[in-house]
Amino acid sequence: MTSIGDCLFPDELFYNVDTGIWARREADGTITVGMTSCACSMVGELVAYLPKKVGEHVERNKSLATVESGKWVGPVKAPVGGEIIAVNGAVAAKAAIINADPYGRGWVAKMKPANWDGEAAGLITGAGVRAAFEAKMKADGLSRC
Repeated sequence: MTSIGDCLFPDELFYNVDTGIWARREADGTITVGMTSCACSMVGELVAYLPKKVGEHVERNKSLATVESGKWVGPVKAPVGGEIIAVNGAVAAKAAIINADPYGRGWVAKMKPANWDGEAAGLITGAGVRAAFEAKMKADGLSRC
């Protein structure tokens, strides 16, 4: 597990640093997608979660859900393209679950990727996570996570 300030980044996940999104490849080839603890820290406590519908196809870096906090409304972008196969009903009932457990109960969507091998190459994992997120935080003028 990599930590930067108060933010944690599990080593086994794949990250889109620019969008603050993580993906976990499941044994069946599907992926689970969520917001990083860093993204949660930046946007504040979430109060709403509006996912796309199950069965919809989403292109890489396009919105698969919209989330809202008291100070921000924005998309949760797909780390790779594919079909949405599940949305999180618990998060629909209480969006702050994303903040409380971003890598567990706070997942945003599950997808069947169209081209994981081709598109996942653009995601960061393992040892590169710390340097990538520290550089992003510096570029965005964030002193801490």
